[in-house]
Formats: sequence, structure tokens, C-alpha cells
Amino acid sequence: PIDISIPLHSSKSNVNAWYIDEPKITPVVLDGWTASVAEGASINFNSIEFNPHAHGTHTECVGHITEKVHSINKNLKQFFFLAEVITVAPENFDGDKIISQKQLQFALGNKKREAIVIRTIPNTKEKWAHQYSHTNWPYLHKDAVAYLVRKGVKHLMIDMPSIDRERDEGELAGHNIFWNTAGKLRMDATITEFIYVPNKVVDGTYFVNIQIAPFENDASPSKPVLYSIIE
Repeated sequence: PIDISIPLHSSKSNVNAWYIDEPKITPVVLDGWTASVAEGASINFNSIEFNPHAHGTHTECVGHITEKVHSINKNLKQFFFLAEVITVAPENFDGDKIISQKQLQFALGNKKREAIVIRTIPNTKEKWAHQYSHTNWPYLHKDAVAYLVRKGVKHLMIDMPSIDRERDEGELAGHNIFWNTAGKLRMDATITEFIYVPNKVVDGTYFVNIQIAPFENDASPSKPVLYSIIE
């Protein structure tokens, strides 16, 4: 197994986006009693405050952008998929860095995959702690997303905070195209953001297991795991 998730920890160095504070993991305090073995308690009993979209690897469903908050727990019912890992160098476009349709076409060719895992370069461990707010990160051009939909990709994974531009006046073009909000919703399609694919992982075909926590929410923290295919 090759874990491509980013762990969440209670620190300002935790990866972050969307202008909010770091996650917090703190022991419960009741009537002067602190639920920490280090503080004399018999157990560790922590509360966790975090946002799945801002604080690490997460998988989201169409409920992220619809008025009705559809649940990732109800709509992701299959967990193993044939995936293609690709590496791209985002290119310049109108003052931004984008992943283009042409780049995806070159990487995928005639391959048909249920899932695609996009690693961007440069690819350093700094991605585990990067503070992405106000950085205008690289994103998928809307034509690239439409191409993936036409290819039948249902599970899109990327190592950025979002497949869309950081500030786009709420257009969310990539999300809307991927989930087909103008037509029949792709309820079983997911987007996983904030992954990290180690450099030792070569581009190619893998099985991917998308592990989520059973949150009745549009998104859940997740742990996508790649498995090499032995021929």
C-alpha cells in the first residue's frame, strides 16, 4: 500500500487553505479535570476541531456545491478503482498556472480509467505544511475537467487545495463541470484534494482505495491508498 494522504495534526505547520486557523486537537477539560494521561488522567480523551476542505486530504461529493447538502457517506459506496497516476508541470495561462486539456490528453492517451491521480511539480514534502491562502495555486482549466468527464473519470484526485482557482468569484467552473450541475448530477463522482504522491511513485496504472470517515457531510477527511498492479 502507498498512502497518498497528508496527516492532520494540531499545529500551525499543518497544511492549510481558505483563510482559517490551524486545526486543534485538545484534551477535554471538565471541572478542573484534564483528560490527558500526561496530566494525571487514566485516558487521553481529545476533541478535534478542523475543516475537511482546509486542513488536509479530503474527499467531496456534489453536495459541496449544491443547495441540498448531499452526503459523501451516502454517495460513495464503492471504494476500489482502477486509477492512472500522472505527473504534470502546470503551464502559464493568463497570469495563472493551469493544468490544460492538452497535458491530460498527452498523459492519458487512449487509457480508460475510473480514477485519475494528478501529481504536480515541483513535488516536495513542503506540500505537507504549505500555507496556501492567498497563493493563487495551480488549477485545472475547465476544458481539462470537461475532457476527464468525457473520458469517464469519476474520481479525480489532485495535490492542490482545489481543482479550481483560489479566487474565481464563486464560479467553481471545474467543480460544476465535473459534477454536471447543468444536467443530471454525477452523484457517484468524487473529488479528492490535498493529496501527496511521493516522488518514488512512478506514473502508471494502480488500484486506488478511497478510505473515508462516515461523516454525513459534503466532504470527509480521507486516506486514498494506491496499490501497485503486478502483472
